[in-house]
Amino acid sequence: MDANKLSQRLKVVADFVPQNSRVADIGSDHAYLPVYLMKQKQIEFGIASEVAKGPLDNAIQEIKAEGLSDRIDTRLADGLLSVQPQDKIDCVTIAGMGGTLIKNILENGKSHLSGDELLILQPNVGEDRLRTWLMNNQYEISDETILREDGHTYEIIVAKKTDEPVNYTEQEIKFGPFLLKQHSDVFVEKWENEIERIEMVIDQMNLAKHDKPVDKINSMKKEIEEIKEVL
Repeated sequence: MDANKLSQRLKVVADFVPQNSRVADIGSDHAYLPVYLMKQKQIEFGIASEVAKGPLDNAIQEIKAEGLSDRIDTRLADGLLSVQPQDKIDCVTIAGMGGTLIKNILENGKSHLSGDELLILQPNVGEDRLRTWLMNNQYEISDETILREDGHTYEIIVAKKTDEPVNYTEQEIKFGPFLLKQHSDVFVEKWENEIERIEMVIDQMNLAKHDKPVDKINSMKKEIEEIKEVL
C-alpha cells in the first residue's frame, strides 16, 4: 500500500471525504490518506497528525516525496490537539485504531473541534463504545459501511454534530443503525462468526467440573439470541 494505491479500507474512508474539504488525519502514519486525497484534488488542505516522532517522520518523507509540503502540514501532537482554529478544518479522519482510543481522542480533543466537522471514523474494534460516545455528545451517524479485507472486518462510521439530542437503541449501538438496514453479506458473516466464537467459549465453560460460571454462560446465550434477532 502507498499513497497511489490505498488499501480497500482507507479507500472507503477516502470516498467519504467531501470534495474541497480541509482534512485533519489523526494517526496519519505515512500520510497515505491525505496525500492520496490531495493528489485526487479532493481536498484543499490537509494535516497529517501523529503522536510519535517515528511515524511523523514517515509522513514528512512521504509528503516531501510527493511535492506536497506546501499543502499538507505535519503536526506532532496528541490527537486533535494538532488542530487549530486557523486551520478551518471541516473533516476529521481517524482510522485503524480501537474504538476506545478513537473515543478518547475525540473526548480529549473536544475543545479543538468547532462542531462543524464531518467525522469519518474507522475503529478496528469497540465500535459500540464509539457509537455510545457519539450519541452522548450529540453526533448523529449519517452513514456507515462494513468491509472485509485480508481476513479482517472493518466498520466505517460517518457522523456530524447536531443541535438535537441523539438517541440510538441498544441494538443500533451494538450493530450500527445503517449497517442493520443494509444487512450486507459482510455484516451477516461478521455476526455469524461472532456466534460461533461465543458458542466455543460456552462449550469450554461447560467442561468445568466445579464452579461452572452459570451466570456468565446465560449472559452469553442471551447475547447469541440478540445477534440471531438481527440476522
